[in-house]
Amino acid sequence: MRSDQVLPEVVIKFAGDSGDGMQLTGSQFTNNTALLGIDLATFPDFPAEIRAPIGTVPGVSGYQLRFSSDRIFTPGDASDVLVAMNAAALKVNLKTLKAGGIIIANIEGFDSKNLRLANYPEGVNPLEDHSLDSYQLIKMDVTKMTREALKDFTMGMKEKDRAKNMFVLGFLYWMYNRDMENTIQFIKEKFGKKPEIFESNIKALQAGYNYGDTTETFTTRYKVEKAKMEAGTYRSIMGNQALSYGLIAAGQKSGLPLFLGSYPITPASDILHELSKYKNFGIKTFQAEDEIAAIASSIGASYGGNLAVTTTSGPGMALKAEAMGLAVMLEIPLIIINIQRGGPSTGLPTKTEQSDLMQAYYGRNGECPMPIVSASTPSDCFGAAYEAVRISLQHMTPVILLSDGYIANGAEPWKFPSAAELQEIKVSYASQNNASDLDANGKFQPYKRDERLVRPWAIPGTPGLEHRVGGLEKQDVTGNISYDTENHQHMVKTRQKKVDLIAEHIPEQKLDSGAEKGKVLVLGWGSTYGTIKSACKELQDKGVEVSHAHLRYIRPFPKNLGDIIKNFDHVLIPEINNGQLVKIIRDVYFVDAKAYNKIMGIPITKAELVDEINKLIA
Repeated sequence: MRSDQVLPEVVIKFAGDSGDGMQLTGSQFTNNTALLGIDLATFPDFPAEIRAPIGTVPGVSGYQLRFSSDRIFTPGDASDVLVAMNAAALKVNLKTLKAGGIIIANIEGFDSKNLRLANYPEGVNPLEDHSLDSYQLIKMDVTKMTREALKDFTMGMKEKDRAKNMFVLGFLYWMYNRDMENTIQFIKEKFGKKPEIFESNIKALQAGYNYGDTTETFTTRYKVEKAKMEAGTYRSIMGNQALSYGLIAAGQKSGLPLFLGSYPITPASDILHELSKYKNFGIKTFQAEDEIAAIASSIGASYGGNLAVTTTSGPGMALKAEAMGLAVMLEIPLIIINIQRGGPSTGLPTKTEQSDLMQAYYGRNGECPMPIVSASTPSDCFGAAYEAVRISLQHMTPVILLSDGYIANGAEPWKFPSAAELQEIKVSYASQNNASDLDANGKFQPYKRDERLVRPWAIPGTPGLEHRVGGLEKQDVTGNISYDTENHQHMVKTRQKKVDLIAEHIPEQKLDSGAEKGKVLVLGWGSTYGTIKSACKELQDKGVEVSHAHLRYIRPFPKNLGDIIKNFDHVLIPEINNGQLVKIIRDVYFVDAKAYNKIMGIPITKAELVDEINKLIA
């Protein structure tokens, strides 16, 4: 007799070869979950090699999805269900499966060849040797059943096997009481012009669902109820998508044409792909021949009066450094987006890290200060991008926006704002009619500043506003080339003070949770947000005096941050690097902040952070 069981939450890990379609399977289950109003968080995990050998441990592609009837902030420390398409996928991910968890294993992926490729000892098969007896093992010959379902199709066996991820997805839709209509519609949109591929995927999806429905082995189906979330219209959003939409919204609100000069690099390339779809908003995207040309084109676009953006990851930031210095010297608006990844050099291109903060702070020659804004979650990328644009345009400065691979590829529900809810971004150009931009003789003064130390933005070709630009030091006010020693010191101090004054035009820092005073302040930035929030909530529910503050503005810091820090006995700064923000906080506020660092290409877990906080208060 079958029964339905309601669960508060579930964590599923899809794992297999890159060619097994695990990212597509996970994203479709995610979209299905979002449509039901269930809260979710995801963590796609790509192989670091473009073409790792099939069946090997380095070639495993994973997608973790956590969905819940309560608000959640991380994709989960461990999974309840592991879908393992081959032996290597099981080997890599078994350690993160909860005790007693469910393993759905594709039998065909555990033949002698796959076991050998996954480096299991000769004669050992984990599906047969009782090593998995502490788990609920569901063995399914997915490949065989997919081929059987598609036996009437004329396509080759290789093409038929590509649909096996749809078979698994259909089975999971049955297992978790889901409707398949949104996935059927997705397949139609993707393969509608290729009837045989379209029909075979639908057939495999339905076969997987029917397998669960007709096989008496499975006596329980599961359901997670709709989450209690703030009223509004939601959609599932990935970080790079949200960031792109934030740039588009800022372009519309500022009234400026948006120009992106970019060179493809993991994990930033999706921003170029996304923005290229929106020519209807007057957006121009330019794929340059290299990183230097990309930022140089954006500098030219900014000089010409555009909202200019360039996107990259850490290695590209290194190549852009000289041109970033030029943008600082010119004092023009420019958004430089760094979607961080594991380094140095090529490093871990598909794995996440927060290791470019010092590069953003100091990674240019000379005294070259730039504001730094950081995104914390996939949906927060929208607001972070919008705010980076506002600061850049209103303070005539390049701005660095930091995200990372975890945020960029992760997904969560997003209650998107209406255009009317967005803060206005006022932009003004220099004019011959504005006496404050001119000297006594009516000549334009390109480095004459207002009370914020912001210089005017003059569009080339405007009569009477001719002026010189370049990378050599500028004479104050006139913008002429100057080698005067005192002028150079004055200009260095002025550029720094202009960035410092931005603190007067950003919100004061607020605590995300916890009391205003206490034993421990956990101070974070970027993608550690969900882990810190979850760990602090767990401890706060137990009466522990711990509070959480998360930074969006990293340079300059909010002007009240020092006062907040002083209210706590201990400051803990968790980072996915070797300790970067902690060094800056110690330097600026003279506080003995403690670091917790993890540099494995994967996020810090809630359990790890809870242990670290408990050590501080013991």
